[in-house]
Amino acid sequence: MTVENELGLHARAAAQIVKVAEKAGSSVVIEKDGECVDASSILDILTLNCPIGSTITVRVDTPEDKDILDSIERLIKDGFGEQ
Repeated sequence: MTVENELGLHARAAAQIVKVAEKAGSSVVIEKDGECVDASSILDILTLNCPIGSTITVRVDTPEDKDILDSIERLIKDGFGEQ
């Protein structure tokens, strides 16, 4: 996925991801440039440093959490409601 909002993956956007990721029954991971972080941690997400145009991968551990993955993808594609 490509981070499309102008401010990138900043604190408010990360908080939205965390809110969704915390509902998962398994781990949710965000990866950028080979570095993987826990999507349920704002600080972990912010350490990825994802400005606009960054490419990230979001993974869930179980197929039962596909809805979580879909929700995070929608947040990212919709620019976290900031566009």
